[in-house]
Amino acid sequence: MILYGRRREKGEVERVLDGARRGTGSALMFWGDPGIGKTALLEYATTAATGFLTLTCRGTRMESGLAFAALHELLWPVIDRIDALPPPQAAALRGALGHSGEAADRFLIGAATLTLLSEFATEQPLLITVDDADLLDEPTATCLTFIARRLRTEPIAMLLAGHDDPANGGAWELLPGFEVGPLADTDAAELVRHAVSGADADAVRRTVRMAAGNPLALRELPGVTEEGGEHTPVGPLLRRAFSARTARLSTAARTLLLIAAAENRGDPRTVREAAAELGAGPAAWDEARRSGLLAVVDGRTRFRTPLLAAVVYDEAPFTQRQSAHRALARQLPGPDDAGLRAWHLAAAADEADEEVAALLERHARDCWRRGGYATATRAMRQAAALSPMPADAARRLALGARSAWEAGQVGPARELLERAGRLAPEDTVARLSGGLRGGIEFVCGDQAQANRWLLRDSVAVADPAMAVELACLAIRAGWSGGSAERQAAALQRLTGLAVNADFPKGALLSVVEQWWGSAPRPAPVPWTEETAGQLGALSWRLMPPSPLAVVWGMEQWLGDAYRHKMDGLRRTDAVTGLVLTTSQLVTLDIVAGRWTDASADAAETLRLAEEIGADHTASQCRNSLSWLAALRGDERTVNELTTRTLELSVPRGVRALTAAAYWHRGQAALFAGRAAESLEHLVRLTEPGHDAAHATFAMLAVEDTVEAAVRADRADLAAAALGSLRDWAERTGAAWATAAAHRSAALLATEEAEDFFLRALAVPGATARPFAHARTRLLYGEWLRRARRRTDARVQLAEAAEIFRRLGAAPLLARSLTEQELTGQQLRRTESSERRTELLLTPQELRVARLAADGLTNREIAAQLLISPRTVGHHLSSVFPKLGIAGRGELARVDFENGMRLTDISARPT
Repeated sequence: MILYGRRREKGEVERVLDGARRGTGSALMFWGDPGIGKTALLEYATTAATGFLTLTCRGTRMESGLAFAALHELLWPVIDRIDALPPPQAAALRGALGHSGEAADRFLIGAATLTLLSEFATEQPLLITVDDADLLDEPTATCLTFIARRLRTEPIAMLLAGHDDPANGGAWELLPGFEVGPLADTDAAELVRHAVSGADADAVRRTVRMAAGNPLALRELPGVTEEGGEHTPVGPLLRRAFSARTARLSTAARTLLLIAAAENRGDPRTVREAAAELGAGPAAWDEARRSGLLAVVDGRTRFRTPLLAAVVYDEAPFTQRQSAHRALARQLPGPDDAGLRAWHLAAAADEADEEVAALLERHARDCWRRGGYATATRAMRQAAALSPMPADAARRLALGARSAWEAGQVGPARELLERAGRLAPEDTVARLSGGLRGGIEFVCGDQAQANRWLLRDSVAVADPAMAVELACLAIRAGWSGGSAERQAAALQRLTGLAVNADFPKGALLSVVEQWWGSAPRPAPVPWTEETAGQLGALSWRLMPPSPLAVVWGMEQWLGDAYRHKMDGLRRTDAVTGLVLTTSQLVTLDIVAGRWTDASADAAETLRLAEEIGADHTASQCRNSLSWLAALRGDERTVNELTTRTLELSVPRGVRALTAAAYWHRGQAALFAGRAAESLEHLVRLTEPGHDAAHATFAMLAVEDTVEAAVRADRADLAAAALGSLRDWAERTGAAWATAAAHRSAALLATEEAEDFFLRALAVPGATARPFAHARTRLLYGEWLRRARRRTDARVQLAEAAEIFRRLGAAPLLARSLTEQELTGQQLRRTESSERRTELLLTPQELRVARLAADGLTNREIAAQLLISPRTVGHHLSSVFPKLGIAGRGELARVDFENGMRLTDISARPT
């Protein structure tokens, strides 16, 4: 094909194609005005992609209401390969495409499509073209954006065309965009001379002036008079030109064009039969074809240009459009066409119609089942608009809100709930939506409001088990908001509900109540592997947040339960559940000294949480990363991450997240030797009314508060903090609290200091938290050194340094080594090429390496991490040389936590 001008645009096409040839895939959106030449660029790319396999799809107005319609078109040439995918992915993709009754997570559908395309591209590079991307059904758009963000290691080029700049927001906002502008006058004149045989110089100049560089206008406007003057916009001129051309046709031919425009998918059979029903037979087809306005290309009905179809449809009277849509609906009697039939009937409706509304609701439920939540929302919204009865409209709006929430559309979900609440009582809306209003607020909004709504809705919902889940969420909202009163009220509600609900009895109920209770000491609960499995089988809503388990000293128990939960989720590849569960496990791994795992999991989970719109979970991941950064001495990262957390958590009253951010800032300052600054952050955790005031995090930070206060000569604050720590240790019997209380007492003691240090080191179970245990040894070693017991000090300091080195706790490692030198020990500090795993590997490489070391195949790893098997292989090819190993078999021998040590600051006696 001939493209006039477009040197920069063609250069962009070649750049994307060349990258795919080298195995470095990318995506690019061409955008601009109608007729500006975007489709021509996609056609050019197809001809330029020599040696490529090409898959293509196109958005249409009518199919935008059909879940995964465009994905079905895109994958049709490779649909026979779906069965070769990993079973969960194959089932998800079959369900999305309507080939089975499987329900699927939207991210699993994206992962399945990515795997399918990646493996298809192993044979030769792959080009994907998407025309009219603005009109794609939303589930397909979501799937393609998921893929576009993961093409860096794939031989896949993705080129899209749309009207709007992706930077302005919407489905494509994360894709790079390239604006297709007007042709230069010289190129425009050459196009006119080629398109219009015998055009004289005046006609060429007039057309170039009128068309303003728009290629479609340059082809269509020769011969059109300049009514309205030289500054008339191109759009109206084109519309007038197309309107004039269609006006010259017979009534039957115009009817045929209207039917084709209303059908909008290009199915010749449906268009032919509907047109015939309205009196447009073979003669009308011949006339339309001779006019050049309509053709059948590759078995599809196509207008000369999409703008022509829009003009035909927009200028037809509503009664004619109504007849066209009803005729088309009558040609779609089968169950597979139920959704499309519903949309045609909805387009023809001019008043409330329960029959059409019911068809749309059934279509929405089918879209929901297949993972097309955004399309389900659209269908439920339209069904509500056509509902004669307010109660039916309210039900459909509430269900539409639920599907919008599942699609990650928080704003629309809230708006639909508000509309439903104006048509039906709040308890009815709560029952219909499953208590969605409070759930949305808990995940993304204000925690006090979430607590109130969840408690209210736990009374309204009909399902007792759902009522229990909402009550548990209400407890968590009270805790997250730092309100003991709201937490206690919700616990009382849960206790009353659990008696009659479908909820595990006996020990398991006691476990759940124990987390939230206010008894002086947690009642003894028989904790077994079976108990962990039962708790892990529950909804995430019923499981306590990990900081609560840490403060109670029961992190191992909760860790068992969460790992049971993870095992089940990985078998189904449920991404949302994995994100919510992994973010909790990260906290437990940090406490247990598994910082390598924690770093990789937190970074990956943060990325996924941002993709699914789970704001508070994303902030929790940022807090985990800032915690690790504080322990490692990376203050810049601490400040960056906590600043972002506070931007979200403070306005929404999420005190748990705010408190964690203040704690980590306080730790960073303390370990950097700025005790007064540290204390400024830490005292906010107990300051009544402060945004960071939170009982759980105040207790987690109390040992830091004592040390900061001692170093800042604030013995009063240190003594008060120690008192609360001792009370907690007595109340819970938690090993960490007992050890921390002894260590903190030693900092304030004079004659009894050594006894307190020894008690802290001797607490059974204290070594389960290696950082805290090493910290005790460091402080004891410092005390021994000041007491001039240098030999004893060296033993404690060397033990502390070894643990800090293994963990990567640079500030306290440096302090340990300095103290060793002050004992008279001569150390040699060197820069070493051997560094910790997390410094050698990216978070994604580390996760891939860990899973490969566990024996998982590339396909199994890809399924868990939502990447392609090829990307797994790419990461492993980087991992092996970085770790100095020859291949996969040696990964099992790598000790990721202990074998790769931070030795940027290393020392040994000389």
